[in-house]
Amino acid sequence: QLQASGGGLVRPGGSLRLTCATSGVTPDHYATGWFRQAPGKEREFVAAINWNGSSAYYADSVKGRFTMSRDNAKNTIYLQMNTLKSEDTAVYYCAAGPSPRTEESSYNYWGQGTLVTVSS
Repeated sequence: QLQASGGGLVRPGGSLRLTCATSGVTPDHYATGWFRQAPGKEREFVAAINWNGSSAYYADSVKGRFTMSRDNAKNTIYLQMNTLKSEDTAVYYCAAGPSPRTEESSYNYWGQGTLVTVSS
């Protein structure tokens, strides 16, 4: 299981960085993704990155505010979230799979989730 961390309470306009440790869990050359589930809503795609970090993909709702990256030497992926809005409040999940797709079914490995609350 992947280990996600970094969630918390932040004011609107603030920033947070989520971290996901993949060590010993995922095969080499796997893509990784972030998904989120807001209260009462379906889980949705947030961002994905390919195995070497050369290509990243974002949901329209976070494009320009969130940046996904990875450090393969540390077996860690990151989601830098800036200019946070109340609608970003959700449990954020990291995942890993063969390719950086937007569909949940493309990912074989999942983290336990970390809660992000954006509120004044």
